[in-house]
Amino acid sequence: MAGENSLQVMSYNIKYATEEDGENSWSKRKDHLKDLISSYNPDILGVQEARQSQLQFLEEQLEDFSYFGTGREGGEKGLFNAIFYRKELFEVSGQATFWLSKTPLEPSIGWDASYKRICTYGFLKHTITGEKCWVFNTHFDHQGKQAVKESAELIIKQIVAVNTGNDPVILMGDFNLEPEDLPVQYLAKILNDSRKISGKVTPGPEETFNAYEFDEEPIGRFDYIFVNEKVEVLNYAVLTESNEEKYPSDHFPVLVKLVLKKE
Repeated sequence: MAGENSLQVMSYNIKYATEEDGENSWSKRKDHLKDLISSYNPDILGVQEARQSQLQFLEEQLEDFSYFGTGREGGEKGLFNAIFYRKELFEVSGQATFWLSKTPLEPSIGWDASYKRICTYGFLKHTITGEKCWVFNTHFDHQGKQAVKESAELIIKQIVAVNTGNDPVILMGDFNLEPEDLPVQYLAKILNDSRKISGKVTPGPEETFNAYEFDEEPIGRFDYIFVNEKVEVLNYAVLTESNEEKYPSDHFPVLVKLVLKKE
């Protein structure tokens, strides 16, 4: 844990498991990925693009964690945006997944998206401090222009609907968008981009998509952690660790140290 009153929150697109990626296949990178997560010891971890087999691997290896989420094809099928949390630190008093579409309660493709896209969220209560927070984790479509606009609006609508107690909110994920893109601008007006409000930004690239290219510069800032006014961000970092000139995923994880503000 980051400290008595602070939390470490990580967002990480771990790239879906496949053995068709050569040296970057899941079997060759999973231990490195697990070790990276362990070394930074987050209290809450949102992963994107995860198969259930990957979630089971992480839950087995990261023994202090449990997770919740639903696959985007429904139930345990398809890719997850699961939320891991430290079992001794948090109680989950409610969790759900909705689809980024006109029919959010059933597996469905939204607007001009290429795939079914989802947002998983939960209400977490800290077992020591009693503090509560909403945590949302999503992965936007990479092609649909209308879909990403509608998805941002739908998520904000859901946050407003559930957060009747005006509690802290964390929204993280792979948004497949740059900071200047309108849906990100929309989210950043209602919530805060943790990088922009952080007391400190650890030196490193702003971009988070590396495409497994160790010798190339990363090519896009797609991964974000947004927070509402009830959250103070102490530190922001893009983690660029590699092993033998290989990255554990085609995205870098984003890690923030934050404090849930008292009333």
